[in-house]
Amino acid sequence: MNKEGFVEVTGGKVWYETHDYGTNNTPVIVLHGGPGSSHYSMQGLKVLADERPVIFYDQLGCGKSDRPTDTSLWQLDRFVEELGQIRKALSLDELHILGHSWGTTLAAAYMLTKPKGIKSVIFSSSCLSAPLWAEDQERNRLKLPQAVQETLKRCEENGTTDSQEYKDATKEFNKQFVCRLDPWPEFLKKGAHMKNAEVYNIMWGPSEFHVTGNLKHFDCTAQLKEITVPTLYTCGRYDEATPESTEYFSHLTPNSKVHIFEQSAHMPYLEETEEYLQVIGNFLQDVDTAK
Repeated sequence: MNKEGFVEVTGGKVWYETHDYGTNNTPVIVLHGGPGSSHYSMQGLKVLADERPVIFYDQLGCGKSDRPTDTSLWQLDRFVEELGQIRKALSLDELHILGHSWGTTLAAAYMLTKPKGIKSVIFSSSCLSAPLWAEDQERNRLKLPQAVQETLKRCEENGTTDSQEYKDATKEFNKQFVCRLDPWPEFLKKGAHMKNAEVYNIMWGPSEFHVTGNLKHFDCTAQLKEITVPTLYTCGRYDEATPESTEYFSHLTPNSKVHIFEQSAHMPYLEETEEYLQVIGNFLQDVDTAK
């Protein structure tokens, strides 16, 4: 049974969708990337509902949710509060959390509020330290053609990151470190309207690798030891969320393990769908049967 609706949260209404075929296993909620993206690219994870309820929602400001113009809403703490409000409205007393990219930032910040009833966390292509992310992207940029590197640098120095040449150069980065499918799926292009660039710019910046927003100094590495539930870290071999940083985060998280998708960049749920679903499904099942 699929059900969709809206939950009233601080700042507006948030759209959600539940896929529930009557299983007794613990539900999993999906925290999408961005900030300001949507559940759109991750909707294939609904097949996990064969084993357990799956809950998607579009964070305030994007997708099918309200898009308020109050820019003071675009803060990590409000998104943490929003997740709590959704849990309460949908009576999600026990829950697994699957966060992807910025969704891992949100998942970690939420976990550090010590919520009750969280059975496990999946950090998929994690960003748990914005400064470390920025360092990793500096190294990744050096792997791009020299002309692309120079264009990116020049536009950033001149403040022309909204120019077409910067966007074109960014595409080269994305082909290497975001999604290595060639061509990019038409499906992804169709979901572009679900995004909100303003939220992304305010919180993150003009691109994946040029961090200027209010998350610039986010770093919870010193607190990862406080996350003691079973934890799975995943990333792609060519991910902008690098295997090295992923291993480092896992090393700091007591009850955790790592899986690397060897043919993927930042979207293994699209690049290696079958393996991604199997790894995630097996992990959730193992946690549920261990209780």
